[in-house]
Amino acid sequence: MGHIRPEINKMKRNVFLLLIGIIFFVAGCTMIPEYNRPEAPVPAKWPSGPAYKQTPQSVPVVEELPWRQFFTDERLQTVIASALQNNRDLRLAALHVERARALYRIQRAELLPTIDASGSGSRERKPAALSNNESPKTTDLYRADLGISYWEIDFFGRIRSLEKSALEQYLATEQARRSAQILLISEVANTYLTLAADRENLQLAQSTLVNQQAAHHLIKRRFDTGLASELDLRQVQAQVDAVRVSVALYTQLAAQAKNALELLVGSSVPADLLPEGLNSVMPLPDVSPGTTSEVLLSRPDILQAENLLKAANANIGAARAAFFPRIALTTSVGTVSNDLSGLFDSGTGAWIYGAQIVMPIFDARTWPALNASKVDKEIAVAQYERAIQGAFREVADALAQWGTIDDQMDAQQSLVDATSAAYRLANIRYTKGIDTYLNALVAQRALFVSQQGLISTRLSKLANQVRLYEVLGGGGDSEVHKD
Repeated sequence: MGHIRPEINKMKRNVFLLLIGIIFFVAGCTMIPEYNRPEAPVPAKWPSGPAYKQTPQSVPVVEELPWRQFFTDERLQTVIASALQNNRDLRLAALHVERARALYRIQRAELLPTIDASGSGSRERKPAALSNNESPKTTDLYRADLGISYWEIDFFGRIRSLEKSALEQYLATEQARRSAQILLISEVANTYLTLAADRENLQLAQSTLVNQQAAHHLIKRRFDTGLASELDLRQVQAQVDAVRVSVALYTQLAAQAKNALELLVGSSVPADLLPEGLNSVMPLPDVSPGTTSEVLLSRPDILQAENLLKAANANIGAARAAFFPRIALTTSVGTVSNDLSGLFDSGTGAWIYGAQIVMPIFDARTWPALNASKVDKEIAVAQYERAIQGAFREVADALAQWGTIDDQMDAQQSLVDATSAAYRLANIRYTKGIDTYLNALVAQRALFVSQQGLISTRLSKLANQVRLYEVLGGGGDSEVHKD
């Protein structure tokens, strides 16, 4: 190869410089329409009114609060970390990201030429009828080449538009993965808190059952001695059975919540990581929604919708470029010889280069394709605006509950205190013979229901904090990087 003529080396340099020049020339040429982010179809300010409260300035915004700083309970942190590692849905989302990244790299590679090395050899025998000297002739031909078989020069940005579309679709899948991560964290936390509430309700039902069984034993003794009526005995027995139903129900719910948690985690959860009740879980901090609804634009699902909108916008550029000529370059440099052993001898160098242009004259598909790409963009705009409206509704609903949940907590706690005092007084009146046991049973049932309501309200408050953190985009990774 070192004996190839200097002209071939010069040709190589010229072709190389030509390729580099073309690459830089077409690097920024596309027919993609200028992208302008649509106006958010929601109010700039969050809702206000009796259901909402002002956020103290000391409350951190979600962007400043990674999930480990929001969920400060160490056992819950361990469970969430295990879910992020083992959950199959999140793993599928990550694999979709890898696939989209590979497809983007494939599309981006279309901008660069593909250089191939090839070698060939042939032997041909011509019959005497086709030979100049009227005798059979055998011809050998061997060649080795290095070159570009076909490279489309992207003068009008068709390939670059498709590359831009592939990039935005890749970024959209990454945002989908971030959304899946946020959803997984919130679902694990809510299921963990639900399990804690079910276990606390089970403990309440079990302690109530013990008290009711003791009351039943007392009434049974009084009935046997003629100091209590059969009505009192049947009423207390009915209350015991009702509480037994609650014990069985919460035993079932606690088991099902544990199963749901292990499904989210993707593996079994050790018993020492499970909560005994809501009181055993570290309280969650309040978060601020910010001063304006512009914070929604950084939510992963909103960014995903915008990436898909940008991809649809880029497809318009590719559809426009289809109306213009396609120019392709072919080039090759190598050696040719009629003897294999002399393939790389001096004087065997050969080269070829050529260009091809294809000018579309009539193609019934081009105009419908352009119209379809424009409609796809309008669809993407509508989906983007719908995503923002849905996000605004989610945050507004969470803020409405956040603004009223403390009042519900205070009222429910006051109800528990009142029913507890009523039950104590009813028992005193019955033991002193002033009142029937029916009033004591009614008071006890009211206390049990109010205590269950307090557990439910506490769970609602914690779940609302998790929900607000989730809908404001908390729990996702940092912003993704482009390849």
